[in-house]
Amino acid sequence: MQQDAVQPSNDEQNQIADNSSPPRPQPVVPEDDLARPHSSPGRLANRPPGYPNAVVWLRVGILRDWRGVLGAFIAAWFYVPMALFTAVVFAVVAALVLSFAGGAVLVDQVPDPIRDAPVLGRLISSFLEQSGGAIGAIVGAALAFLIGLLMLPALRFAGVDSGVSVLTQLAGIAAAAIVVGVLYTLYRVLLEDRLLRVSGARDLSRREKELIIPILHECAERLDLPGVPRLLIEDDVVSTNARTYARHIVVTTALLTDPRDEIAALLSHELVHWRTGDEITSAFVRGVGLPLVLVHAVPTWLMRRFPHPATNLFVFLFFWPVLLTMKYLVQPLHRADVRAAEYRADLGAVVTGHTEGLRAVLERRKSFESGRSGWDEAVCAEHPPNELRLERLESVRAGDDVVAPETALRRVIDTRELFGGDDPVDLRRPAVIGGVALLSFCLLSSLLAVVQWGFFRPETAVEGYFSALADRDVDDLAGWLSPGAGAAVRGDNLLAESIRSADYQPPTDIDIRSIEREDDDATATVSFVLAGSRMEAEVMLRRDEESTLGVFKGWHVVGGVSTLSVVAGQQGLMINGASVPESPQEQTVLSVPGAHLVTAAVNPLSEVAPQHITLLPGAGSDTPIQAVPQLRHTARASIDAQVKTYLDECARQTVAAPSGCPFRLSGYQEAKDLKWTINKYPVTQIDLVGPGVAEVSTPYDGLGEVRLTGTYQSFFGKEKFIESYVVDVTGVVTVTGDELSFAPGVDE
Repeated sequence: MQQDAVQPSNDEQNQIADNSSPPRPQPVVPEDDLARPHSSPGRLANRPPGYPNAVVWLRVGILRDWRGVLGAFIAAWFYVPMALFTAVVFAVVAALVLSFAGGAVLVDQVPDPIRDAPVLGRLISSFLEQSGGAIGAIVGAALAFLIGLLMLPALRFAGVDSGVSVLTQLAGIAAAAIVVGVLYTLYRVLLEDRLLRVSGARDLSRREKELIIPILHECAERLDLPGVPRLLIEDDVVSTNARTYARHIVVTTALLTDPRDEIAALLSHELVHWRTGDEITSAFVRGVGLPLVLVHAVPTWLMRRFPHPATNLFVFLFFWPVLLTMKYLVQPLHRADVRAAEYRADLGAVVTGHTEGLRAVLERRKSFESGRSGWDEAVCAEHPPNELRLERLESVRAGDDVVAPETALRRVIDTRELFGGDDPVDLRRPAVIGGVALLSFCLLSSLLAVVQWGFFRPETAVEGYFSALADRDVDDLAGWLSPGAGAAVRGDNLLAESIRSADYQPPTDIDIRSIEREDDDATATVSFVLAGSRMEAEVMLRRDEESTLGVFKGWHVVGGVSTLSVVAGQQGLMINGASVPESPQEQTVLSVPGAHLVTAAVNPLSEVAPQHITLLPGAGSDTPIQAVPQLRHTARASIDAQVKTYLDECARQTVAAPSGCPFRLSGYQEAKDLKWTINKYPVTQIDLVGPGVAEVSTPYDGLGEVRLTGTYQSFFGKEKFIESYVVDVTGVVTVTGDELSFAPGVDE
């Protein structure tokens, strides 16, 4: 980071002289500093003295500029450039649409009583028709911009269902940003020497050292600094410049031609930057916003490498969200601290007695200083206006300065006030509060972890699910299912009645063999005993979308209920003794894992063989069930007896055509003395058409025989005749209460 920059000097004398305070003893410069390249052992060599350790040094620098850190954090980790792009697109679209349709939209919103007013209504309608487009475009663009700006950051928390989860996610984002910022700061500090040398800095030659090293040590001594940073130089004979880093000060060769007092003033200024760790502050801000900084480096390099208006326009059109975010959010917040650091560093020249040298440098720079009317020159500037810096120099003095009686009162500056002691950031109280908060957080987190492990594991959901089946508890069972499946189970009376029956056999002797997790899904391999056999199945689980008490997220069983497909027209069907409503169409009923007994209602006509169905956990397809009724043996005998009784009743009639009977006389007009006799009863075929209805018929090879005797009057007088007829029986058998009723079917 460039902490100070000085324009080329116009001094033609090129003399090195000290024009400030009375002469002081010359410092003793270590021989090694002049005899060989300036170096010290250790990864953090040449760090500022006065700090208890390197951790305090880094912490002080990191905690100084919280506004810059906050701006970099929000800009980089909440996708502000993308949100800005979305906001502008939304605003442009809304402005274009409402500029054409805004007038009509606003006119439609005017209440009818006002619109129908004789003069006022027409005036308002005309005004809105003419200017409604512009008003709608402005208002709509503003609202659309705000929505687009807030929409993208808000999407980061779209899946969060509680305030605790929001705070937890925010803490995770902040922790990630802090870790990246600290790592980047360490990278800049530890590799600073290599990075500077790659950028063009080099060691000083012996003649350069003999000129500048004594001045550096003199300034460090007057600032009560027992050590000095590593000094490097860049070959630039045009621009007088000096920059301070974490462990180095880099000067340009043009600085060597300036007067000694000005050199000392600049080095004093840079030593204050070094001692207060201003580069650590800037490095941490860049580290927190590293994703944005890396993207911003691309357009910055292109505009610097190819300084042409066309290139700048192309780069701006492509990178404008990043450029605007850095310019209007990150830089203004951080540069305020940078300018404050410049004011503080100027006091270093006052303490070392080189106020006049710094004044000369700032006076010379005023002629090169442009106006500060723009955002870049005022809000985003790294250095305060030179006139204000000069004004502050006039209000302070060093403690040993000789003050004339007529001189205005000035505030005395010493090194303790300048550097703030060994640890300028007093963290004792925050450390205690933070320690207590951290301990409380750890205890609370441990307690929550124990509760989560004990009550909200996938194993808990599996155990609770099978326990609810064993207890035949529908409400408990519904609690271990997804919300939709749970609601369906609670409202199904047939399911509740069927699993509470003694005929239902739930899985027992549950053994969870293993559970495999993948994000919010899990698969449990479960062994159990069902219908006397040891079986194994996989139970699918999923993490709850909503949390309990805003903290805990449990698990629920996926596919915990199955379906049974019931064939259409089933009468009297029962599952575990619970009656299934009859439907003319195929229907499905809910069921659960276990052994189920399918039967039908008992009646005198038919019976159904029990059907045992075994459902395993996770069964994904419908299991068809159909109760097939069979004719009871006692029902056949009863039907045959009723058929014989029916035929006997017909035979007892002495008429040619017994009413309702399957036989009649053919021919023999005016026959008398008629008598019917059953020679052979027909064989009955009984076909069930339902559990309580059967059709009776006679097969072709089972026809019966009836004989009719009687007399008739012929030409020869009264004569006897004998006739035989085949007999078949048809009819319907129904169940009436506990009895069977046969109704013959005869065509009259």
